[in-house]
Amino acid sequence: MSQDDEYLQLLLKAIQTSANYRPKFGQGRKGGWTLDQFTQVYSADPFYSWFGLDMPIVYAAHRAAGGLTSVYRQIGIGCQWVLNRALRDSLGLSETDANWSYSVPKINGKEQRLSLDGRIVFDAVNAARKPIVDEWLNAAASALKVERAAIHNGAVFEVRQGYKSKDSKRQNADLANAANAYAYQYLPVVILLSDQIDSDVAQRYIGARWLVLRGTLSGIPLTSTYVFYRDVIGYDLAGFFSRNSPAIKKEIGLVVEKLLSRE
Repeated sequence: MSQDDEYLQLLLKAIQTSANYRPKFGQGRKGGWTLDQFTQVYSADPFYSWFGLDMPIVYAAHRAAGGLTSVYRQIGIGCQWVLNRALRDSLGLSETDANWSYSVPKINGKEQRLSLDGRIVFDAVNAARKPIVDEWLNAAASALKVERAAIHNGAVFEVRQGYKSKDSKRQNADLANAANAYAYQYLPVVILLSDQIDSDVAQRYIGARWLVLRGTLSGIPLTSTYVFYRDVIGYDLAGFFSRNSPAIKKEIGLVVEKLLSRE
């Protein structure tokens, strides 16, 4: 299997998961409700029945709405897998080197394990790419006004397909991730696959000394995800998405068509 095919299968595997999405209607049921279950419960509820909210078309609308959210989520997960694999293959990193997690204590005395989507352990980078990664880390330290020694061990990555909300809980968690990354001497990097991020959110992350890479095709490795992957990692990520766009679009179309059906 070629590298392109291997990466494409990772991405499509995640996307295909959304085809089986079923709405849970706030009940927390594993796997969600079928149309028959929905009709049975909602028809038996006088209020919902009076308003016609037990109609199959309402179920279809719920399935499509939640399913589309699932599609976006699975696109992000699939892209995480591809980007992580590209780090390993291009920089010669082991699976352990390309992943990072850390523990934080909880009030009850237990520990919570948190993880990010990728990591570059600088000392483990292969000889061909190491000088390039070193130059990038030096430039990032200068841009963020931190000492190079503060990111001596390399970089850790949080991958997002975009950032359209102002979810304060998510932001606060990311700021905590950044603080812990610096505590372990890693540069925290947000990798956006699209160019969509709220300007206030972007500024807050930059203020916390995250390096924010956006999904632009031009720029420099300190600002653009695709330039960073091409010039620093040594893998043409934009080329991969472009080459495989017909297959990705076809799969997305099939998943959305299934989500728009009533069953």
